[in-house]
Amino acid sequence: MKLTRRQFLGLVGGGGAAAVIFQACGVPEAELFVESTNQIPEDLVSGLDNWYATLCRQCPSTEGIVVRVMEGRAKKVEGNVDFPVNQGKHSARCEAGLQALYHPDRIAGPLVRTGERGGGQWEEVSWPDALGRLAQQLRGLRDPAALVMVTSPENSYSGLVADRFVTRFGGQRLRYETLESTNVRRAVKLVYGQDRMPDFDIENSAYILSFGADFLNTWGSPVRHARGYGQFRQGDRERGTHVHVDSRFSMTGASADEIFFVKPGREGLLALSIASVIIEDGMGNTAAADALTDGGRIDMGRFAPDRVADAVGVSADRIHSLAHEFAEHRPGIAIGGGSAAAHTNGLFNMIAIYSLNHLVNAVGVPGGVMFNPQPPIRDLPAVSTVSSFADWQKLAGQMRNGGVGVLMVRDADPMYGLPGATGFRDASFNVPVIVSFSNRMDDTTALADIVLPEHSYLEDWDIAVPDHGPGYQTVGFQQPVIRPFFESRGAHLGTRSFADAIMTLAADLGLDLGLPATFAEMLQDGAAQLHGEGRGSVTATDFRAFWNGALQRGGWWDANARSAEAAVRPPALPAQEEAPQFDGSGTFHLIPFASASLMDGRGASLPWLQATPDPISSATWRTWVEINAKVAEEMDIREGDLVRIVSSFGNPDASSAEGIEALAYPHPGVPPDVVCVPLGQGHRGGTRYEKGRGSNIMSILAPRADTQTGALAWAATRVSIQKTGGWVRLPKFENTVPDFPRDEEQEVIKITPTDT
Repeated sequence: MKLTRRQFLGLVGGGGAAAVIFQACGVPEAELFVESTNQIPEDLVSGLDNWYATLCRQCPSTEGIVVRVMEGRAKKVEGNVDFPVNQGKHSARCEAGLQALYHPDRIAGPLVRTGERGGGQWEEVSWPDALGRLAQQLRGLRDPAALVMVTSPENSYSGLVADRFVTRFGGQRLRYETLESTNVRRAVKLVYGQDRMPDFDIENSAYILSFGADFLNTWGSPVRHARGYGQFRQGDRERGTHVHVDSRFSMTGASADEIFFVKPGREGLLALSIASVIIEDGMGNTAAADALTDGGRIDMGRFAPDRVADAVGVSADRIHSLAHEFAEHRPGIAIGGGSAAAHTNGLFNMIAIYSLNHLVNAVGVPGGVMFNPQPPIRDLPAVSTVSSFADWQKLAGQMRNGGVGVLMVRDADPMYGLPGATGFRDASFNVPVIVSFSNRMDDTTALADIVLPEHSYLEDWDIAVPDHGPGYQTVGFQQPVIRPFFESRGAHLGTRSFADAIMTLAADLGLDLGLPATFAEMLQDGAAQLHGEGRGSVTATDFRAFWNGALQRGGWWDANARSAEAAVRPPALPAQEEAPQFDGSGTFHLIPFASASLMDGRGASLPWLQATPDPISSATWRTWVEINAKVAEEMDIREGDLVRIVSSFGNPDASSAEGIEALAYPHPGVPPDVVCVPLGQGHRGGTRYEKGRGSNIMSILAPRADTQTGALAWAATRVSIQKTGGWVRLPKFENTVPDFPRDEEQEVIKITPTDT
């Protein structure tokens, strides 16, 4: 007997007859689970769709999205045309949020470990049971500081709840980023006097000089930057000029008019040389030049192009002409980040780069660096504080010495992203209780003792401030666009809001967080403060109308509420160069980079993102290493050759301590002394789409840090490349990709001299 899907759903809705039809037709069990009678929405066959505004939390940039919901199911994600950060644009990562919502490996309820740590043996328990166990462990701590909570650097009410809980309890809170932005944020504070990241007004700029930051792909707020870049290139004015400085051929470099490959870690020296020309030739702001040279006491002549050309790797004539181009094409803007900030002299580089904006009057003006004001809601975190690598090394030592009793982790995976040389994973076995709030099995969750899965962001509430704001007050409203997927399991099972779980735990422990009784009341209180402002994108006579309007728009913003802070007098430039330092005995500089799809590994669980081609290599699903084409030819390395990347610091995650394996991708745009490897693969734990796939480049990095800030110098490792004799076709957009899941079982072809 054959039935159409619509006929079947109609019969299921009929009650008793549906069970008979189900048994007779052999409908898959998974289908019945989703479409069972008590889960069918009232508008199942209405054919109507609804669009709901909310926030995307797939990556840190906090973009506004609208989600198409039909028959009770989220079907499509689009950019919110109203939201100031992205103005209707969105990324592939936003689209993949639907797969995160309906992932077959989502954790459906609280779990407690039953076997050895990391053994993958779990027992499902109720929320009261799980929270009760956690509360008991917290009461048993002799020292409140033995509680450590690790989260992402989130500017939201959820972050406020986490802060209050840790503060009232007396514990420690660390904010985790795989590729931390400590040096960039510190430079912004020192050079501009700003605690918040500024807005780079690319749209109205005439000249962009970028150093290391792949701002069109993965750095900062790439959707916002890319939208502005479109206007910069194709707007109703003269086409802007873009010059990119890097030690890797990135998507941003590929989009530039000209790219300069500098020796790794010398980006700041190049910036100082550009500054010396601008000052010497009288092209810069005289007050800024006076401040940057400490009233003329700093000899900028030591940075003259002819003195630094060899060290930088760029000719003196080109440095001189580049300085003139940047100074004469205004408004211009200098942007620094990425690998330029990831050396042992990363802060030195960033200070030199961002100081250039003072010289060309690009601070606090359209087309330059625009300051972001504080949000209009009291207590709402607006500054993304990031814990440095030095903080994580200290924590690893505390864990080894028994100083951490309870480790709580939310929206972070330090077991995956911290360099293997820190021994963080091994140290975790000395922590009595590890708690994860993840709703999927990542590397950290796999080692947890208690798993408290939180809702998907498409099922949850929050209010957040974009880290990279648009230059004026903006507050995003996150609302559930559908009911929680596991809601039908009952009040004591399924998933929960992180904030609700923490507030329930605080009440059990008798902690007064100084917040409204529930998270819902907390959100209403924040919205009421905005309503009381009586200005901005949403105004209303009564609060209920304002609340509905803010949810409909996806937030609240006021384009007239800009920062009133004036540009500060810039600090003096460094009097002498701080040279980068490298660890390792290899011949190549290793430059890891965030994947356009997987980012720092958070997207590896989603097949849509695994299959999204890299914009430079178009590679998918695997770990590859970019190597200069001529150097590869000299080493007899072809595309698809399985090579070993050998580091002096080994790889604790592999059976061999000699390095990791990757597929070779020769490319003419890679500098001869550099190899580049994407992040995202090589998970020891995880879902069916990520576990055991590829290699984790972070595991073999040298434990080097910036000399001033303690930030991880993730571009300070030297490695060597060895052929293994194997070959695998590199999965790419333009060739045949093996069908999943047979691809990870694909036979490695051994190449011998007799092969043809």
